[in-house]
Amino acid sequence: MRPSWDEYFMDIVELIKTRSTCLRRQVGALIAKDKRILATGYNGAPTGCKHCEEVGCLREKYKVPSGQRHELCRAIHAEQNAIVQAAYSGVSVKGATMYVTNQPCVLCAKMIINAGIEKIVFKGDYPDEIAMDLLKEASVRVIKYENIKKL
Repeated sequence: MRPSWDEYFMDIVELIKTRSTCLRRQVGALIAKDKRILATGYNGAPTGCKHCEEVGCLREKYKVPSGQRHELCRAIHAEQNAIVQAAYSGVSVKGATMYVTNQPCVLCAKMIINAGIEKIVFKGDYPDEIAMDLLKEASVRVIKYENIKKL
């Protein structure tokens, strides 16, 4: 059976996340529009900086719970990385859909809103109700990917 577009892009996101260098959570993101991939991203240190697998995890060191104190991390989030990569290449993501392995955090939600992304399809949960409230308020469609049937 041929996969639906949602299945196709979510399968690719699972591969993208394998590039992550985060020691706590591997996340992948993909931005698509008109059935075309515009940009991808995974969580890891900024270009030219050492990765957590090389220097250790600041969040583990300071015992930071998931969903809190995002600034205490060397990594850029997958969603942020995908948006930045699109901008770096001069690609507009206005009106696009973001596919991501986990529900976005509040920082990513704000970037998604301001980038003009209109829809998010995500798999795993993340403890951030403020993010979901902001996305709803901004009229970004948010869909949890759960067993979407093949065509």
